Amino acid sequence: MLDAVTERLGRSAAWLGLLLVAVTALVVLLRYAFQTGSIALQESLLYINALLITLGGAYTLKHDGHVRVDIFYSRMTRRNRALVDLGGTLFLLFPVCGFILWTSWDYVALAWRIRERSAETSGLPFVYLLKTTILLLAVFLAWQGLAEALKAIARVRDGEPE
Repeated sequence: MLDAVTERLGRSAAWLGLLLVAVTALVVLLRYAFQTGSIALQESLLYINALLITLGGAYTLKHDGHVRVDIFYSRMTRRNRALVDLGGTLFLLFPVCGFILWTSWDYVALAWRIRERSAETSGLPFVYLLKTTILLLAVFLAWQGLAEALKAIARVRDGEPE
């Protein structure tokens, strides 16, 4: 179930990549072809990008797409790779997610309390929602980290063949 939620979020986020390209093209077209612009449209690029990263981070973790140094890992047995994955999740991923939640909670809470909006008059009035994506990223990564940890424990326990 954990993997299914991440898969659905990740596949949905992929469409945000297309939207990001389309809105960027529109901003450029408006600026250079029509000598006009929209601050709200330009700011929407930040929101789309934040959502793409927030929703895509856990999906990338699920599909083992994050950067890693494979000098030793690729030569390990499946069981040892599972132990490394489990250790990385327990001692790196979970603490980092906890740190992100802990350090950004007040920052996001203040934005919600004052209903923070863009400093630009014609900007988007949803900065508090944008800042909330910081918390969501940590939650989604921890969620998928739990799924990865459970899979690693199963691989260690079951001793999957090479």
